[in-house]
Amino acid sequence: MQLARVLGEVVSTMKDEHLTGLKLLVVQPIAASGESTGRALVALDSVGAGVGEHVFFVRGREAAFPFYPAEPPTDATIVGIVDHWTTE
Repeated sequence: MQLARVLGEVVSTMKDEHLTGLKLLVVQPIAASGESTGRALVALDSVGAGVGEHVFFVRGREAAFPFYPAEPPTDATIVGIVDHWTTE
């Protein structure tokens, strides 16, 4: 899992039929310090996250698991909203 900040929403009128009804969000991966790391990406939302929230997401095959038994074509899915975190 990786931390990220939700930057915005994606609106797509033409997409794979298995993505119908699913929310697409632009997320910026962040380090535990809160600094941006890597490039922004589009992720499916399985938890109702919104713009400006901190979330954690998964990549790869596991990204489709929250939608079981459906298997949407995704390689990134938001699986949690972060309330707060601490580092030492």
